[in-house]
Amino acid sequence: MHPDDLSRKSIWREYAETLVIAIVLALFIRTFVVQAFKIPSGSMIPTLQIGDHILVSKFIYGIRLPFTDFVVVPISKPDRGDIIVFRFPKDESKDFIKRVVGVPGDKIELREKVLYVNDVEQSESFTNHGADEAPFRIVPERDNFGPVSVPENAYFVMGDNRDHSLDSRFWGFVDFSKIKGEAFLIYWSWDKEKSFFDWIGGWGRWERIGKIIR
Repeated sequence: MHPDDLSRKSIWREYAETLVIAIVLALFIRTFVVQAFKIPSGSMIPTLQIGDHILVSKFIYGIRLPFTDFVVVPISKPDRGDIIVFRFPKDESKDFIKRVVGVPGDKIELREKVLYVNDVEQSESFTNHGADEAPFRIVPERDNFGPVSVPENAYFVMGDNRDHSLDSRFWGFVDFSKIKGEAFLIYWSWDKEKSFFDWIGGWGRWERIGKIIR
C-alpha cells in the first residue's frame, strides 16, 4: 500500500472521530445542559414574543436519568417567578412554557384578574391583559379562580398574557417530574409579520437578541 493511501485513511479517520465526538457532545449538552426552543404562541407576551428562540437550562432543577423523569442528582426546585418549559399534562408530546406563580403548599386565587398567593395580592408588572369580555362569559375561571392549594411536588403556572393563555387555571398543576428546565436567554428572535424586502418573509428583532429572560 502506498504511503499516501495510509495518509488519506488517517485523515478520514480523524474526520470521522471528530464528527462522532461532536455528535456525542451535542447530545450530551442537549440532554443534560442546555436545549433550544422556539416560541410558537403569544401566551407569554410581553415577556416572550412569537418567534423568539430561547435557551433552557436543563440541569438547574437536577440531573435526570436519560429518557426518564428520574432525578439522579437533585439541585434545586422552581421558585415563584421562574419561567419553565414542561411537558403539557394533557399531551406530553407537546412542550409548554409558562411562569410559576404557585409552589407546593401555596394557596392560589384570582379575583377579577388579580392574583393572590396565600391571600396576598401579587404585584405583577410583567403581565398583559387586553381581551374583550366575550371569553370571560365563556370561560369564567380565566378571571376568577380558586382558591386552590398546590399539592406536593406540583406547581401552578400561568402565562404572562393572562387573557390569552391556556394554563393551570384550565388544566391543573404541573408535576415536578415533567419540568424540562428554566428559560434564561433569548438567542434569536424573528418577526415573521415584518419584511424588509417583498421576498424576505420576516425580519430579526435585533434588540431582543441576548436578552436575559425574567
